Amino acid sequence: MLTSVNRICFTFVRCKHKLDYSKVPKLVDSELLEQHVRGSGPGGQATNKTSNCVVLKHLPTGIVIKCHESRSLDQNRKKARSLLVTKLDNLINKENSVEAQAKLLDNKKTTEMERKRQKRQALKNEWKTRENLID
Repeated sequence: MLTSVNRICFTFVRCKHKLDYSKVPKLVDSELLEQHVRGSGPGGQATNKTSNCVVLKHLPTGIVIKCHESRSLDQNRKKARSLLVTKLDNLINKENSVEAQAKLLDNKKTTEMERKRQKRQALKNEWKTRENLID
């Protein structure tokens, strides 16, 4: 079963050409404070002895992102920056953010699929009554 987050991610991929990326904020390195700290959670020595958790702070807004999804520092840096851009976009653009646009497209598709399903069901019921198949 797809969760809403996965469904939105699929919408990003499917409807990339329909989304407006022109208002997405750009990150400026002088406005960022980046720290590398030790992560936590499962992983044992690989987690406890390496500083591969990235803490990224956007100084003008005060938004802090902590990312420790993989063992690689570079992957965590990239993921933290993309998460920060998404949070800034949601904060600044609100209903015009890329995530909100994707959610709106997904809702439109869902309602359209539901409308088609109900129409098919009505046609099927109509056919059954016409053919005297209903008990």
